[in-house]
Amino acid sequence: MRQFLDFEKSVAELENKIDELRKMSGPDGINIAEEIARLSEKADRQLRTAYAKLTPWQKVQVARHAQRPHTVDYIGALITEFAPLAGDRLFGEDKAIIGGIGRFNGQPVVVIGTERGAEIETRLKHNFGMARPEGYRKAQRLMKLAGRFGLPVLTFIDTSGAWPGIDAEARGQAEAIARSIDTCLNVPVPVIATVIGEGGSGGAVALGAGDRVMMLEHAIYSVISPEACSSILWRDPKQASTAADALKLTAQDLLQLRLIDRIIPEPLGGAQRDPAAAIRAVGDAIAAELPGLQAKDPALLKAQRRDKFLAMGREAVS
Repeated sequence: MRQFLDFEKSVAELENKIDELRKMSGPDGINIAEEIARLSEKADRQLRTAYAKLTPWQKVQVARHAQRPHTVDYIGALITEFAPLAGDRLFGEDKAIIGGIGRFNGQPVVVIGTERGAEIETRLKHNFGMARPEGYRKAQRLMKLAGRFGLPVLTFIDTSGAWPGIDAEARGQAEAIARSIDTCLNVPVPVIATVIGEGGSGGAVALGAGDRVMMLEHAIYSVISPEACSSILWRDPKQASTAADALKLTAQDLLQLRLIDRIIPEPLGGAQRDPAAAIRAVGDAIAAELPGLQAKDPALLKAQRRDKFLAMGREAVS
């Protein structure tokens, strides 16, 4: 069953009416095809109008939508012969980050991504996409593997941030994230990072220091969640929408600030309404970016990647 967001209520009412009418139509029912077509057109218009003027807070809601495709969906659709690899060779396995080797359009690649889970059982299994240090150390291991064998790295980011628990801090969470960012910057192969939902704090940057950083149209990427930001600044989590405005967390804001390289269009109504189309769009964007990066000398690739991130915040925004 489709889940609707607060600002989609009018569309939800129309689509519920359409569903009711479809149940009535048929060989023994009333011919109401014209009415269904009229309501469908009206629903599409309202949906288009709503998504043409989303506020940053509404984009946060869309990015977090439970029915958006997850990392496992992108891997399942885009990567063939996928062989998952587990463990950090130091402590254990972290299921919040999944990764392995496979083929993208026939090209061998290493894939790494944060996985939130789709329902309560898988969300608990993947810890809601919040990785512990062993998850980031597993990511480092896979990136180094990619470097040794000359395989491009594709990362998919969808996390509210790294796990903030005492157990994670005791095992060196900050160090693991920093080392993961450093590995991203120094691996001698192309790295393409895609924010497919929520990109939160260092937990996202750990997989996001790529040659190309792309975002889906309604994804978000920020240093802190709007709720946490409003709790710190105003001591009031109800100011989350105000914080979302100030954080400049939308793909459009980040492209203007030159913090990302590409926005990937989503289907009308967001990736959650047509996951297959959203996944195809991401695949097309990766396919467009990868050949140019593979043509570069590894030393030049690393130098340009590091220069890109060092320049952030220093260049004037046009």
